[in-house]
Amino acid sequence: KLPLTVEEIMNFGESNRELFIKSSTYSIIPITVTEMGLTISWIFSSDPKSISFSVVYQESEDTPLDQCKVLIPMTRCNSHKETIRGQVKVRNAGIYTLIFDNTFSRFISKRVFYHLAVERPIIYDGSDFP
Repeated sequence: KLPLTVEEIMNFGESNRELFIKSSTYSIIPITVTEMGLTISWIFSSDPKSISFSVVYQESEDTPLDQCKVLIPMTRCNSHKETIRGQVKVRNAGIYTLIFDNTFSRFISKRVFYHLAVERPIIYDGSDFP
């Protein structure tokens, strides 16, 4: 079921998810966010070989793709050799889409093992001060 909501990601627990991305295709994970100040973080690895990764922001589902804001440009990751970690701060409500791109690979399909987390900011109100 897509797109994911913040609550669904918080219910992921510590388990890893798996994506199967055929050669010459890509896979997306849209995350719908309604509150600002959250941090969306990810950890992923791929097998076999590398995968390209990007994060884009879309105000709403109706926003044309050419008006989406690229938060993390498409980057080729050696995620078969090391675990890739990253995060993005939610500045506006909308859809934050993680893109796993295997379009550069003509013959090799990839598996991506990923874990998502969402953190709310800790707001210190001084209430525990003696």
